[in-house]
Amino acid sequence: MVFGRWRAAGLRRALSRPYVHVLFGARQTGKSTLLRALLPHASLWIDLSDPAQRSRYLARPETLVEECRALSAHGSRGRARVVIDEAQAVPAIFDAVQHLYDAERDRFEFVLSGSSARKLRTSHANLLPGRSMLHRLYPLALAERPAPHPTGSLVLRAFKRRPGAPPFPAADLEDRLAFGELPGIALAAERDRPALLHAYAYVYLEEELRREALIKDWAPFARFLRLAALASGDLVNYAAVSHDAGVSAPTVKSHYQLLEDMFVGVHVPAFSGSLRKHVLSTPRFLFFDVGVRHAAAGLPISRATVRANPGPVFEQWVGIELWKRLQYLGRGGLSYLRTKAGAEVDWIVQEDGRLVPIEVKWTERPDRTDALHLLAFLAEQGFHRAPMGYVVCRCARPLEIAPRVTAIPWWML
Repeated sequence: MVFGRWRAAGLRRALSRPYVHVLFGARQTGKSTLLRALLPHASLWIDLSDPAQRSRYLARPETLVEECRALSAHGSRGRARVVIDEAQAVPAIFDAVQHLYDAERDRFEFVLSGSSARKLRTSHANLLPGRSMLHRLYPLALAERPAPHPTGSLVLRAFKRRPGAPPFPAADLEDRLAFGELPGIALAAERDRPALLHAYAYVYLEEELRREALIKDWAPFARFLRLAALASGDLVNYAAVSHDAGVSAPTVKSHYQLLEDMFVGVHVPAFSGSLRKHVLSTPRFLFFDVGVRHAAAGLPISRATVRANPGPVFEQWVGIELWKRLQYLGRGGLSYLRTKAGAEVDWIVQEDGRLVPIEVKWTERPDRTDALHLLAFLAEQGFHRAPMGYVVCRCARPLEIAPRVTAIPWWML
């Protein structure tokens, strides 16, 4: 499997630093594939998604200490690199890692991966404070999977300047909005993608939740999951979801938190720096991938589904793309603005003290009317705080549609 340079470059640099490295991300985002590519000669590889290995370490976590010391006893040269995949399945193994790191850090390097933070938190697992660096992996970003633009694409030009691993196959906008950006889905034949996504949404989520004993009554959670997926991108309405799912509002809140702990969703806060009256403060919730969102919502996974109502899915996709980039950069934040009167800015990126408001429009011919909310936001915030706004759409090339507002094609995002 190929992998994008965004996934490899930052992690490769970080792994040279003398800490325990913990890589978090949802299942099927490519954690294991990436680690095997970056660490092909690991001294010991433990896969705790394997029931046999998981049972062995659950019964005796100290087995890790014995195996690591055996590596040194049998003449392992330099520092032995130990990789533990799906480490959250055996929370006590973090204690064994700390013991080895504290006592013999010159002999061992540890890299752990995990797809759920809930079990680690609820079991009070040792996350190695002061000893570990945390990293995250997400579905493919636009820079890893270029648009099918023969000329002029900033993304394609960027790849031409960067030797090394090839990008994932190019994909048009409908492909991305219908099937999402999981690496395995991007590489699969289009006819197989719906079945793979349904399996991810139902088989994986149910298996993971049942295995960790996080959900005991599956039917109410399945109703919640479908409702949360259908409402992805909207403001969170705990009361409505509670009523329709047949569970209490506190349970709904805990379910949303569970999705975030498993890295399959994120809350996007309301923008707090507006001077306008009656600004809504409720967060929005986004599934981490629109393809998984369609499957969890029980929608047909096809281009036809996107064509029926493309605007909301396009807006979600842009929000997810912005969120992934900010997470990889390790700075900045994402928010939105909406008032009770209906004024709104879809996404607001805050980075280095600057604000970049963004509207998302499913149009090929943007004009000044698409920039009205952006113009109001820019006027309120002032030039030094918010110098420019953008309309992300399907135009063929960048267009200045109003003072300080540029419309850009989605592939130039």
